Amino acid sequence: MQRLTKPTGRRILLSVAVVGAATLVPVGPAPAAPPPTDTRQQQYAAASTEYGVPESILLGVSYLQSRWDTNAGTPSTSGGYGPMHLTDAEHVASLPMPGHHGTHEDPRGDTSREAIELEHPAPNPPDEAALRTLDTAAGLTGAGAESLRTDPVVNIRGGAALLAAYQRELGAPQGADSDPADWYGAVARYSGADTRDAAAAFANEVYSTIRTGANRRTDDGHQVSLARHAELTPTTSWLDRLRLRELARPDGLECPDDISCEWLPAPYELRGDGTVPTSYGNHDKGNRPAQQKIEYIVIHDAEGYFAGTTRLAQDKNWVSWHYTLRSVDGHIAQHLKAKDVGWHAGNWFVNAKAIGLEHEGFAAQGTWYTEAMYRTSAKLVRHLALRLGIPLDRQHIIGHDNVPGTLASNMGSMHWDPGPYWNWSHYFDLLKAPFWSTGTHRTGLVTIDPDFATNRPAFTGCEVAGVPCPSRGSSSVILRSAPSPDAPLVNDLAKRPDGTPNTMHVSDHGARASAGQTYAVAERRGDWTAIWYLGQKAWFHNPPSAPTGKWSVGLVATPKPGKETIPLYGRAYPEAAAYPAGVPYQTISPLQYTMKAGERYAVGDVLGSEYYRASTYEGNSPGDRTVIRGEKTYVQIQFGHRFMYVDREDVQIQMSPVGAPR
Repeated sequence: MQRLTKPTGRRILLSVAVVGAATLVPVGPAPAAPPPTDTRQQQYAAASTEYGVPESILLGVSYLQSRWDTNAGTPSTSGGYGPMHLTDAEHVASLPMPGHHGTHEDPRGDTSREAIELEHPAPNPPDEAALRTLDTAAGLTGAGAESLRTDPVVNIRGGAALLAAYQRELGAPQGADSDPADWYGAVARYSGADTRDAAAAFANEVYSTIRTGANRRTDDGHQVSLARHAELTPTTSWLDRLRLRELARPDGLECPDDISCEWLPAPYELRGDGTVPTSYGNHDKGNRPAQQKIEYIVIHDAEGYFAGTTRLAQDKNWVSWHYTLRSVDGHIAQHLKAKDVGWHAGNWFVNAKAIGLEHEGFAAQGTWYTEAMYRTSAKLVRHLALRLGIPLDRQHIIGHDNVPGTLASNMGSMHWDPGPYWNWSHYFDLLKAPFWSTGTHRTGLVTIDPDFATNRPAFTGCEVAGVPCPSRGSSSVILRSAPSPDAPLVNDLAKRPDGTPNTMHVSDHGARASAGQTYAVAERRGDWTAIWYLGQKAWFHNPPSAPTGKWSVGLVATPKPGKETIPLYGRAYPEAAAYPAGVPYQTISPLQYTMKAGERYAVGDVLGSEYYRASTYEGNSPGDRTVIRGEKTYVQIQFGHRFMYVDREDVQIQMSPVGAPR
């Protein structure tokens, strides 16, 4: 595993690019620690005074990194710690990272082709200054590395010291009472970005936060406020002194103008000796949305760092996705145009109708995502969704963990990223599509939406199997077989065909519902609500005093009268008669689940049957690069943690019943 070399000695030489060549600036002895303070707001104020950083700048930078949260002293997806996101990638590299890879899922998910076998590389951190700022903060403050990682007061002082050092090296005005407008260069430097537009995008987002203000309670219970500075206009010319490289932004880049984005194209090339027309990588050519509507945007985490993940995206022997997002500053690399089909979701029907976003990080260890990455991801997704007509809801903006397997045999091996610690509720707030309550307890549907900070399921196995994970907020609620906290978890046949309950292992999501997912209510007893889930009643704690779900109204699907059970599918493929001569029929194969009479499931969409045919590099095989459509229609339903499809002929669709079971 790659190691980063820590600085030695009593004084740190902080390297920053300024006018002319890079210079080394000696930093003097650390000032004495300030007296203890009681509230987080006071802690920010004290660090502001001690290191001469305007409090609004300190609060704004911290908000864009962590939203002022401590995250229990655990690392972010890019090895950052604490409210100021001081990075310590070497320390994180030494921690166990079980990850969500290691399954036998074929990312392409096309059973008409030979499965792709991948051996996932170790997620070695790149040797970048942006991923080891904690060492520098230690030299500036005299604090120990462990204190900087775990003590919020020390961490905030470390971040303030870094900002002050960056400001000093730029030769910009200093002092807690200096004009915040003159701190633009130091804020941009704090991003860790090595390109001008990435650093500027981060700084612009910080200043936007300062202009609008913010107020929230942190994950450890402190109320923190950033006053609104509506008239603040930064002096952006300070950025010039960083001498950062200019990033090429070619025409046709499919990113919003106000985020940092670059083009790192995925290769479309023959593999091996170049003589086998079916052996090529790492994606398929398409003509979307003109030829086929894009229905989904899939949120992944990469189980790796940005640099390594983008290298894989450019490897013809690997697989593909459309975008990779960086944690420290939210920078984005685009690899595929929306018209082309990536190999990422493990289900060919979904891949053919989806755009895939990989986010730097790890689904278990290093389980919190920076605000910078949440914000640019949400800006990108909203931009794509509005352009392509994709609804901003959890039936269409989905996690990789929501995608079903194509066949019963691969349902159990599908991925579980971005995992239970992705903050779906906050993400949809950023998408400007928050989860609203549209009904009452009598309208028949419930949308999962626990309070992320206080909802802390007791997961295990983040670092070592069986060992409890650190306590942290989660988007997931736990589903039990009876209305009791002691009842066994519900069963997922794909994971446990013998009918035994699921577990609290972090990757074992067969007994969970996630924020934004909507389910039909099956029953209510006191503070407990049962939903229809994988063919059974699944109970979750939902007290009126601290609800974990919002009552909703909408469409539900139930078996037509006279049908005792109906099959479910992982893909919405056409009937055999729809296939032209020379194109093999793709079997409509049911999954291991069934929907029984009396059960109801929330409807996500009604889709025509489609199969995108791709099998050769030149597209010369019969039917290649065409969309085969049939007469059959499918209904997408929220059946479990994953969505699935039912034949429209098998179900009746109706409004969720008023006066649902009590």
